[in-house]
Amino acid sequence: MAGRTLERLQQRYNSGAATGAGAQSARPRRHNGPGKGPAMGKPKDAGKTIGRIFSYIGKFWPRLIVVGLCLLLSTAATMIAGYLLRPILNQVADLNVPAAERVSSLLSMLIVLLSTYIVGVLATFLQYRLMVGVSQSAVERIRHDLFEKLQKLPVRYFDTHNNGEIMSRFTNDVDNIGQMLDNSVISMISGAATLVGTLVMMIYTNIWLTLITVVFIPLFFKGSMFIMKRSRRFYSAQQAALGAVNGYIEETVAGQKVVKVFNHEGVCEEEFGRLNDDLREKQAKALFFGGIMGPVMGNISKVSYSLTAGIGGVLCVLGRFDVGGLAIFVNYASQFARPINELSQQVSTVFSALAGAERVFQVMDEKPEEPDADSAVDPVIEGHVVLDDVTFGYVPEKTVLKHISLYARPGQKIAFVGSTGAGKTTITNLLNRFYDIESGRITIDGVDVKDIKRDTLRKNIAMVLQDTHLFTGTIMENIRYGRLDATDEEVIAAAKTASAHSFIKRLSDGYNTVIEGDGANLSQGQRQLLNIARAALSKAPILVLDEATSSVDTRTERMIEKGMDRIMENRTTFVIAHRLSTVRNANAIMVLENGEIIERGDHDDLLRQKGRYYELCTGLSQLS
Repeated sequence: MAGRTLERLQQRYNSGAATGAGAQSARPRRHNGPGKGPAMGKPKDAGKTIGRIFSYIGKFWPRLIVVGLCLLLSTAATMIAGYLLRPILNQVADLNVPAAERVSSLLSMLIVLLSTYIVGVLATFLQYRLMVGVSQSAVERIRHDLFEKLQKLPVRYFDTHNNGEIMSRFTNDVDNIGQMLDNSVISMISGAATLVGTLVMMIYTNIWLTLITVVFIPLFFKGSMFIMKRSRRFYSAQQAALGAVNGYIEETVAGQKVVKVFNHEGVCEEEFGRLNDDLREKQAKALFFGGIMGPVMGNISKVSYSLTAGIGGVLCVLGRFDVGGLAIFVNYASQFARPINELSQQVSTVFSALAGAERVFQVMDEKPEEPDADSAVDPVIEGHVVLDDVTFGYVPEKTVLKHISLYARPGQKIAFVGSTGAGKTTITNLLNRFYDIESGRITIDGVDVKDIKRDTLRKNIAMVLQDTHLFTGTIMENIRYGRLDATDEEVIAAAKTASAHSFIKRLSDGYNTVIEGDGANLSQGQRQLLNIARAALSKAPILVLDEATSSVDTRTERMIEKGMDRIMENRTTFVIAHRLSTVRNANAIMVLENGEIIERGDHDDLLRQKGRYYELCTGLSQLS
């Protein structure tokens, strides 16, 4: 782990890495190629990304119409209220009108002004209330679609992508989309409407002063575009760096025991420091360019305001403009830059959302598992498994299995023995169609697995893996995961079959004991017994045991083996084991090296052959 450069860390934790049970060096690892860091820069197709985001809120078009009407009403109220100041000021300044009449007229106009403001406030409240509901519904739909897509992705995707990076799609990226829909959309539309309305009122009030103000529009536009182009690049880079940090944290927290065992706390701090510093630099640049937009536009607007006020004052002195008109015009002139400022202030949110949305839609656009063929069948499986000349590689340039042929009759136990990376786990992955073979054929009860519906196929194959995984919930719920419609009595019977019942009853709440942190409150052996109980409950006719006892002590191993012996009765069983004692009673043992079966037979046959298996049993050779 030591010595990884920032570039390598970014590639690993932002772009994905092979993880998960059975991951091998031959599996594909996603990378950006030599000399490239995480993907960054402006969105590849901002228009398409925006269109996809807004397709989620387009479903609520009746509410959006009301939001639009409220927005226009709010903008109109603001414009009208601003213009009402003109007659009020002129009335106050007209000393030729009696004081009582001026006061009466002033009160009447103030009531109209107050009513206008109240209408504007109510319209603004309603527009934001409706828009929040629309935006949160859209975010909920995006998050749902993303999670739904993950369930349809092949195992290959999870083998080649880092868990923390996937999680960042649900947290940072979706949250950024939500912030944009909550605030930025309304602010941008409101800003555009206010800009148009202000320009119309300025022209109506005094066209010559308007021309002076309009001269500054190209300056506003060029200034904002200059900053926005740079903001877009840095916000995309920030999202990529944030994903890398999240991925590193997720993996380090999950592997904290390993870190401490090997005394690598310092290495982790150093590597995290590089990733964290990179994120800080990118965030600083993104926030700088996002933050200076307002001050830059504000100062330009002040220059415009000062020039307009000065020329307007001269016109008043010359008698070509009224005081009330000048007052409201300079107010409009100062407001003219405000919508541009508001739009510019949304740059950070908008580009963070676009960068996040691209990452979310990238997952949604991933190719799902190949759909079942129209001719796929839903047979009753007994468990007669045949592999006929099977060849397979996780990546085209490296073949993992070479011309594998074997068979297993219902109720037989087939064991695989061989060095790490020999292809043992790969064979079991092919049975489940986690991956499809390149050549050859795999059949169950004479039917090609490609012609069996995936749900049916996987429902009839139970797996007990070396790496246990338990969900947050009670022990009863975790065992029931093997068959969701099982009764409590069936769950308890499965636990007894797996030799798990006795330890469960000794727990404080028995079967209602809540499992914490992937079983952190249980021992490794107890977690494995629950996995076996889960497999027993499934009643699948085919069973795969992948290194199920490799990480437990001898006493626990015997207990687990008793549970496995019970659930293996009348099932076709494939066993992968490093401990040869667990495969002695197998009907057939396959010895694999470099993806090929070099020896086959039962325990006694292989000993008589005095080959690789004999060397392993007698200690002349060891598994690596």
